[in-house]
Amino acid sequence: MKRHYKVSGLILFMAGFFNTNIYCQVSNSDTTQAFQLGAAYQGDFITNLHGGINSGGGYLGLANLIIEFNTKNLGLWKGGYFRVNGANTHGSTPSADFIGDMQVVSNIEAGDHTFLQELYYRHQWNHFEIIAGLQDMNVEFAASDHAALFLNSSFGMIPTISHNIDAPIFPLTALGITAKFELSENINWLNAFYDGCPTGFNHNPYNLRWNISAVDGIVGISEVQFKQAEGRNQTIKIGIFSHYHKLENEISENTGESLNTATMGIYGYFDREIWSRGNQKLSCFSQAGFSPSDASTSDFYLGGGINFNGLLSKSGNDTFGIAFAHEHFSFALTAETAVEMTYYYQLNTNIFIQPDIQYIINPAGTGLTLNNALICGLRLGVEL
Repeated sequence: MKRHYKVSGLILFMAGFFNTNIYCQVSNSDTTQAFQLGAAYQGDFITNLHGGINSGGGYLGLANLIIEFNTKNLGLWKGGYFRVNGANTHGSTPSADFIGDMQVVSNIEAGDHTFLQELYYRHQWNHFEIIAGLQDMNVEFAASDHAALFLNSSFGMIPTISHNIDAPIFPLTALGITAKFELSENINWLNAFYDGCPTGFNHNPYNLRWNISAVDGIVGISEVQFKQAEGRNQTIKIGIFSHYHKLENEISENTGESLNTATMGIYGYFDREIWSRGNQKLSCFSQAGFSPSDASTSDFYLGGGINFNGLLSKSGNDTFGIAFAHEHFSFALTAETAVEMTYYYQLNTNIFIQPDIQYIINPAGTGLTLNNALICGLRLGVEL
C-alpha cells in the first residue's frame, strides 16, 4: 500500500527541488555567509495521450529544503562545508501506471515519500576535495549540463548504470566517500565508493536507516573530466563503474556462488557549445554507456541532443531542446527509445515554465508488448 503525505501549499512553496539532472543551488550565494538556506519546488502535469498501458495522467511534485554551513565563516576551520538536503515527493506515477516505459518520462517520479536526500561534509584543499556522508552520485558523476534541460530520467544518470546496479541516486541515496583531484587547470579526476545496497523505502521510509554490511558489496566509480573553457566551451567525461554483491548470503548460507553478481561498465559524456551570438547559443550533447556483465539488464545506451538558448527571447531566458535516448536490453534482445522535445522559459528570477512532449518507442517496463506512447507534459518550478 502506498503511503500518502498531505503537504500544504506553504510547505511546498518553501521546499526545495532536486532531480537526476538539475542541481539545486542555495538561494544566497554570498560566500561570506556562515549559514545558507535554499528552497524551491517543481511539479509535473503528465498525460499519456496514446499507447503504453492506457491513456491517462496526473500530477506529481518534488520539493527540497537545503541548508549549508561554512565552517570558516562560522569561525572554525577553513575549507569545510556541511550540507543537509530534505526532500518530499508526492503525486502520481505516470510511467508505472499509464506508460509502462523503463526509462521513466519524468525524472521526479518516485511515489509518496518524505526523506533525507543528502547529509554530508565536504572539505576543500588547494587541488583536492573530499566529500563524506549521504550523497547522490549523479551530482558529481555522469552528469551533462546540456542534458539537464530534459525531463526524461535517462538524460540524468544513464540506464546502463541506474538499471544495472543499486546506484545511490534520486530518490534513494547512500553513504559514501568521494575524492576529487584537480590534475590541471582543465583536467579533474573523481573517485567514489558507496554502500552497495541502500535500504529500500519499505524498511527505510525516511532514509535515516543506514545499514552497512559486507553482504551489500560496494559501488565504485571513477571519472576523468576534460574541460575546455577557451573558445567554444566543451566538456568530455569518461568513467568506469563496478558493483559486487553477494546475493547468496541474503537467501541461504548454502546457496551456490552462481548467484553472486558482479557488474561493471564504462560510459562517456560530451557537451559542446557549437555557436553563440550575444545571448543566443546553440549547444549539443551526447551520452553513451556499455555494460557487458552477465548480470546487466541494460547492456548498451546511446543518447544525445541539441539545445538552443535564446530562441524566442533576446535576453536568453528560454531554451528549446530536442533529444533522444536509446536503451538496449541484454535479457530480451530488444530496445526502448525515447524522443523528447521541450521548451524552458524563465518567467522571472524565481519562476520557470517548461512544456514537454515525448514519444516512447517500444515501452519495455512491463514485459508486455505495448504500443508506442505519446506523452504531453508541463513542468512548473519555483526557486527561492
